[in-house]
Amino acid sequence: MAFGGVDLNLMVILQALLEEGSVTRASIRVGMPQPTVSTALARLRRHYKDELLVRSGNGHALTPLARSLLPSVQESMRLIGEALSFGNSQPPSVPGRKLTISLSDYSVALLAEDLLRRVHELAPEIHLEVHRVTPETVEESDRWVLQHDLLLAPLGFYRPAGQPEVICRDRFVCVADPGNPRLRDGRLTLEDLSALPHAAARLPHAEDDPVQAALDRHGITPRIVLTTAGWLPLPFRVAGSQMVAIVPERLARRVAGAAGVAVVEPPFGQVELVEAACWNPMRATDPALTWLRGVINAGV
Repeated sequence: MAFGGVDLNLMVILQALLEEGSVTRASIRVGMPQPTVSTALARLRRHYKDELLVRSGNGHALTPLARSLLPSVQESMRLIGEALSFGNSQPPSVPGRKLTISLSDYSVALLAEDLLRRVHELAPEIHLEVHRVTPETVEESDRWVLQHDLLLAPLGFYRPAGQPEVICRDRFVCVADPGNPRLRDGRLTLEDLSALPHAAARLPHAEDDPVQAALDRHGITPRIVLTTAGWLPLPFRVAGSQMVAIVPERLARRVAGAAGVAVVEPPFGQVELVEAACWNPMRATDPALTWLRGVINAGV
């Protein structure tokens, strides 16, 4: 079927070319031989009377016309996909396809093992490359998103360029050694939090830290004596010391037994943590990435 003189099958290749900026990567994405994609690119160039992809350094860049086409192509393919899918959640069959995702230590502890298992079971042909993200690697989140497919991290850990997708919600609790002299009847007071030394995660945007905002409201300036690159090490650092740490509850309860710490109800009230996903906007309608986001949402 063709509209406007263009075979609709070419739209799939056009989207891949515009989003990947490479004939090689586009051919892997759509599961077609590279010569076939090169032939399709030649047809598209004749149709638009534009090169679409041009040499730039060691790679390629989109022409101004190609950049202007991208949003409408993505939206058109999204609508076509919705019209044809009727809720089909089967993974795209693209042998050799690689998706690169980065996870905060919170996501590593709670999601990574199950996510890798489910992706392998449902789509063994998709290779999932997982990296652990640190405060340093997300200081320039816009640049990061353009170099990777998906980021899963708490809001406040990074500042997404677009609208993030909420994956799950948690709340913060305190962890302390069971022998901490300030821990009475399994409780800590605001006075205790003010007096005790703290171990804390180092966030790239400290001004967005919801825990610090809660402590500020109670007039507490924590005496931080130890910092880590994430929340996961904190229960283990607190064990056997007089320090207290404030960490997400699901993570705290997952490791409390192994670390030998007590999970304590926070005296500052409910403070929410929002775990969210953001992705490369150039690949917003990539079927494999859309499928992966669905798998993540279904498993949380």
